[in-house]
Amino acid sequence: MSKPIVALIGKPNVGKSTFFNYLAGSRISIVEDTPGVTRDRIYAETNWRGRDFTLIDTGGIEPDSDDIILSQMREQANLAIAMADVIIFLTDIRQGVTAADKEIALMLKKSGKPIVLVCNKADNIEKDKDEIYEFYNLGIGEPYPISATNAIGIGDVLDAIYDKFPKNDEEENDDDKIKVAVIGKPNVGKSSLINKILGENRAIVSDIAGTTRDAIDSEFENEKGKYVLIDTAGVRKKSKIKENIEKYSIMRTLLAIERADVCLMMIDAVEGVTDQDAKIAGEAHEAGKGVIIVVNKWDAVEKETGTLESYKKDIYQKLKYLSYAPIIFISALTGQRVNKLFDLINSVAEQNALRVKTSVLNQVINEAIAIVQPPSDKGRRLRIYYGTQVATKPPTFVIFVNDKKLFHFSYERYLVNQIRKEFGLVGTPIRIIAREKSDKEAKKEGF
Repeated sequence: MSKPIVALIGKPNVGKSTFFNYLAGSRISIVEDTPGVTRDRIYAETNWRGRDFTLIDTGGIEPDSDDIILSQMREQANLAIAMADVIIFLTDIRQGVTAADKEIALMLKKSGKPIVLVCNKADNIEKDKDEIYEFYNLGIGEPYPISATNAIGIGDVLDAIYDKFPKNDEEENDDDKIKVAVIGKPNVGKSSLINKILGENRAIVSDIAGTTRDAIDSEFENEKGKYVLIDTAGVRKKSKIKENIEKYSIMRTLLAIERADVCLMMIDAVEGVTDQDAKIAGEAHEAGKGVIIVVNKWDAVEKETGTLESYKKDIYQKLKYLSYAPIIFISALTGQRVNKLFDLINSVAEQNALRVKTSVLNQVINEAIAIVQPPSDKGRRLRIYYGTQVATKPPTFVIFVNDKKLFHFSYERYLVNQIRKEFGLVGTPIRIIAREKSDKEAKKEGF
């Protein structure tokens, strides 16, 4: 069995994200005093009384709204309810029971799921206790007064959730899941790709740029393996970032990259590689993640002989630092070649985590030195004693030399290319760290 799932439900602006962030222990959900800010389901792993569980924050439900975003937020909340083992229904004690609360309560009761009714913004429990009785009229059971901002009463809520968890639950190990971040500028098709893979409307899809503001996790399993797909907020140019919300979203994208094993860098086939694409891809490269360049909307490009190879050449020309990254051409809309992504993801994740034996590595280094002699400066030549791998994700090698100043970037790049030629390491950056040793120290070690 998987970990219990707890969905956080309620109308907009009742403090769901503040409550969520307190339980998650970090600022994962965007907190802004603007109704409708949390648009998609947000996941976090947390723990109470030794029991791990998954918490889902949702966009606020507006039962009667015809607005395209609000109506899709309602659909997302319904999906979260369907997935949940326990539901937290969060209300605002200051507002009292509203018509929207009554409609949401009716919907939740129809789900048949265990519900914990929580009345937020009870900043003074003694003063607010008389206001709590109205919420019994919702017919959901005992209401729990809390203040998410001041962390009052939250332990009682967690105890109530704990008591409603499914019994004898066994936790799954996430170590065998490959974390895949889908990154790129707004409106490039990130959510559409994830929806195509999952076969459900997992993330909100619309033609409004910037719709997906937070990084969203979705677990997925097929015959190729187990994955966690992370849909990220599209990163806009700084000149277009006017809201604090947008700034939070950029941070979320960067954090999503940090959490990932593999990044799918999505490019709009019609627009080609832009400066913004280069900056986003650079973040994944600098973070040492496995990278696959995914050219989306390939079905919308007019083709002739040599179009594909010419397009690849242009990408590598503009993203020179990603020359190691494989390129795949897809259509998230039609599903063209989407199924081929998983072989690539598995391969790149494996290469990113590859460990090379020291003896084999030094054989490759010695052969490289024999082919191209190390550089010299003012009569002093670079000596390379030996190398060893010190880390994976990405493969990182320490090369011991007589003088770091002589270890020019061009020769470092040459060694990287030789290592890549020997071991493959497709889709992953390679890092080399030069460390100095004196001739005397090297001789003592047998080099």
